[in-house]
Parts: sequence; structure tokens; C-alpha cells
Amino acid sequence: MFKNILIIGCGMIGSSILRGAIAQKLCKTIYVFEKNSKYLNQIKKINKKIILIKKLDKKIKIMDLVIISTPMSEYQKIIYKLNNNLNDTALITDVGSTRVNVAKLVKQELSKNLNWIMSHPISGSEASGPKYGSKNLFKNKWCILIKSKKNKTLENKLRRFWKKLGSKVLFMQEQDHDKIFSVTSHLPHLVAYNLIKTAQDFQKAHKKNIIKYSAGGLRDFSRIAASNEIMWRDIFFNNSENMSKIIDLFIKNLKNFKMDIKKKRNSLLLDKLKKSKKVREQILLLKQDISKPDFGREN
Repeated sequence: MFKNILIIGCGMIGSSILRGAIAQKLCKTIYVFEKNSKYLNQIKKINKKIILIKKLDKKIKIMDLVIISTPMSEYQKIIYKLNNNLNDTALITDVGSTRVNVAKLVKQELSKNLNWIMSHPISGSEASGPKYGSKNLFKNKWCILIKSKKNKTLENKLRRFWKKLGSKVLFMQEQDHDKIFSVTSHLPHLVAYNLIKTAQDFQKAHKKNIIKYSAGGLRDFSRIAASNEIMWRDIFFNNSENMSKIIDLFIKNLKNFKMDIKKKRNSLLLDKLKKSKKVREQILLLKQDISKPDFGREN
């Protein structure tokens, strides 16, 4: 499909693309640019055919596909290197979780001769680093592509690339993307971080080790809150307008829950709890999770 692929940033997502591309034979040669020396040792063990490069210089002119899998705060520096060294026949994509900010950055900073089509694979976990990557990470998971106004041929090629990795591909406008994922992804992570912060504050105020008594709820939220802090800082900052609106709605609903509990409004509270269960049923019906209790854990 591609002769030469370059992955810039090879953590969990980048290394999963790497593994999948090798397994599906999507390119002749695959290159990796990664600054983390600890990660480099892990990447070397994945496949002997991987070529590690130390600089984004003239050597990248041979690349047909460049995949940026770094925190979004790194994008501007990378764009400068691409502008100076990349061939204008190449396709650039990224795997960032917010799109409006990247669309603005690309419009302002990227050379008009270069082609960038944004991707967002809806997959991953709280784990960081290439040792957690998997060639099957994207199997039956959504990958959102932002429609290209410049090059439909490259757009179709990128769509086929993600489908070869196992993804179900869907096109969106960047504004719709950021609104939707502020609810389905960004808010849940913020809630997890805040819940853990609340537990820490409670523990400090009462001078008792409550963490050792973690029930399933706190344990599951702690998994989400263990996600990469740089990545999530970038997401919160870059989607701040949508985040502010959805936080306001969340606070409004939280206050209503508080009053239901305080005033023992039985029917109102039960109605909300029952309706919440239907969302879980819908997620299972759409095969976005397994139906085993406790997410299939054995312990």
C-alpha cells in the first residue's frame, strides 16, 4: 500500500500501528522517530526490519506516509521539520484526540504543498509505551477521519490503511468530532481525575488510609486516571470551549442528584438510575464492550 512509512512518536498507539502495518504488510519499509531512549530499546525488539532514525531531516523525503503519534503540544515543532524536508507527494496523518486545534495549526503552519488528513483511532488504554502496543488494537474499533478538501485519492488511501489495521472508518467534520468526544471521552477522564483528587483530599483531611479500601468503582476510575498526563493536559486545553460547556452541564446534573439524595426524592432518583442502565445495554448491543460482569475480570 505504501513504500515507506514513518511513525513519529512510538508509544502505545504508535507501536500498535507499527505492529499492525508489519503484520498486514502495508509497506515495504517502516521507519520510526522516537526521542525516548527507553522506548527505543523496546521498539528494537518488535521487528528487526524497523529502521530507527535520529533526525527529521532530508532523509524523510522518501516517505509516502507520515503518522504523527506524539502529544499534540509537539506538533508545531514537527510541522517545521516536515515543511523543510518532506516530499509534497507524501501523506501526513496524526492520531490526536482533538481536531479543531489541529485543523487551525495545519492551516496556519503547514506548507501549502503538503497533504495532512487527520485521523483519530478510538482505541487505547491508560498504559503508555511501545511494550503495551498490539497489532490487534484497532480491530473492530472506530477510526474517525476528518474530510479532506484537497485530495480525495489520498483520503481513500488513508481510509483503506485504517481498514487494513482492522478499524471501522467514519468521516466527520472537526467541529462535530470535538463536541462528541468532549462527552464520550474527555469528560469521563476529567471525572476520573477529579474523583481520585477527591479521594486524596478526603484521605488527607481525615488522616486515614482510605485507598486500601478501594471498592470496584474507585479502582476502575483509578485505571482511567492513570492515563498519560501530558496527552490529557493537551486534550483538555485544546478542547477547552467544549469542555467548559459539558462541565457546566455535568455540574448541573450533579447538583440535581445531590438534591434528589438530600430530599429523598425516590421516584426521580430511581428513574435516573434506570435510564442510566439503558446506556450500558446500548453499548453492549453495539458491541463496544463485552457483556461479562466486571469487564471480564477473573479476580
